[in-house]
Amino acid sequence: MGLFSLFISALLVNNIIFARFMGICPFLGVSKKLDTAMGMGVAVTFVITLSSIITWLLQKYILLNFGLEYLQTVVFILVIAALVQFVEMFLKKSAPSLYEALGVFLPLITTNCAVLGVALINVQDEFLQSNLLATIVHSLGASLSFLLAIVLFAGIRERLEFSDVPKAFEGFPVALITAGLMSLAFLGFSGLAI
Repeated sequence: MGLFSLFISALLVNNIIFARFMGICPFLGVSKKLDTAMGMGVAVTFVITLSSIITWLLQKYILLNFGLEYLQTVVFILVIAALVQFVEMFLKKSAPSLYEALGVFLPLITTNCAVLGVALINVQDEFLQSNLLATIVHSLGASLSFLLAIVLFAGIRERLEFSDVPKAFEGFPVALITAGLMSLAFLGFSGLAI
């Protein structure tokens, strides 16, 4: 598989939200406004990409060499938690309004299964575990798929606030219906020969 195909596959065909159903909590929780969705998407993109590179290197050169594969999940979560702390400190200093808007969802990036899921996919897939460049491309595609999904969904949710929706479907119910329809639309990409 070529790098471009790998990137498109991670971005569209195997979209982390709509095809793999990982990271749903922050996806639904932070997608009410476009600006907070964009901030969360960029933060998750940074954490997924960087944590995938670091965890791949740790897996290849430390865990496998010393027979410590059983510590994989713990080590990966520690790496992710450290990166999230870095992002949190950076946002608190440089963008306090975004830091406040993200609220509790920012530290929850640590427990976002999309972040850990991509790191685990990278070290368990035979093609990705042998190639750092492929891991970087896959991680970037998967993290941008989160950004794409949350920004598209936030844009739709903002428009839904001004739409005439039946009383029983106002608020969160119409958001869930919309997310389901978007998931079905993204499943159309699975027919691509990638």
